[in-house]
Amino acid sequence: MVPFSVIGLVFVAVLILFFLFVWVIPIRLLIAAWSSGAWVGPGELIGMRLRRVPPGKVVNPRIAAVKAGIDLPTNTLESHYLAGGNVDRVVTALISADKAGMKLGFQQAAAIDLAGRDVLDAVQTSVNPRVITTPKITAVAKDGIQLLVVTRITVRSNIDRLVGGATEETVVARVGEGIVSTIGSSANYAEVLENPDTISKNVLARGLDSGTAFNILSIDIADVDVGTNIGAKLMTEQAEADKQVAQARAEGRRALAVAAEQEMRAKVEEMRAHLVEAEAKIPQAMADALKEGNLGVMDYYNLRNVAADTDMRNAISKATGGPDDENQP
Repeated sequence: MVPFSVIGLVFVAVLILFFLFVWVIPIRLLIAAWSSGAWVGPGELIGMRLRRVPPGKVVNPRIAAVKAGIDLPTNTLESHYLAGGNVDRVVTALISADKAGMKLGFQQAAAIDLAGRDVLDAVQTSVNPRVITTPKITAVAKDGIQLLVVTRITVRSNIDRLVGGATEETVVARVGEGIVSTIGSSANYAEVLENPDTISKNVLARGLDSGTAFNILSIDIADVDVGTNIGAKLMTEQAEADKQVAQARAEGRRALAVAAEQEMRAKVEEMRAHLVEAEAKIPQAMADALKEGNLGVMDYYNLRNVAADTDMRNAISKATGGPDDENQP
């Protein structure tokens, strides 16, 4: 008889092999794929395990695609998974595009997905256009009045330009630039308020969706508000700046005049000092002249008489309101 321990070991070994077999070849996925008409062979499932690809990430999207009428090979789906793509979203996008009658192949959808774009969202936006509400765009008309404009941009994804095409931010920036240019060319703000549709017409005529991943369907003006009078504000600021410049120049001229006056006063004081010094030397000079015989006594008395007469005249002149003594020659 076979020992009981041997039977137990054989049972355990068979059980381990069974679970290993079930793990290597997921029976549930195999049956689901077979029953859905999306057959996946056991060898393919074993290969996925060896390549560290979860079979469910490939088999389930293939089942969904086959049920929707799109036959996608497992190798193609597995390659996209190994490249870092999202197989579920790509397959869902393909199914949505097929139901909507859009022409979208797996290679194009996989390229969009690997480029970092949401391919499913792109397909949905192509079927159901998206409305982008811009923030308030500030523009100034020629009369200096500021206008605040809010627009709604209706866009639809362009599948052919998703790879390498600009995003929504570029579309919003281009529309804002067109609005600023259109309002800036208006003669006054009243024209813009009377005909706001001219803004959308001019902006649409510029072909702003060129090079982007979207087609602009319409641009609608949602709101137009009147802001401040930028022209008057700038003129006021310029007048204030001119005033400050003029004041600075006047202050500079005043400082120069004060400096010139101070310089003239210094010169006058210097001349007075020289005059006082010269007058102080006159008695000594006259004494030297008398001593040396160059000046007689009568000449000295005549000079004294002339000086006394001059002092008398100055006194009379001051008493009658005549010119000041300092102004006399």
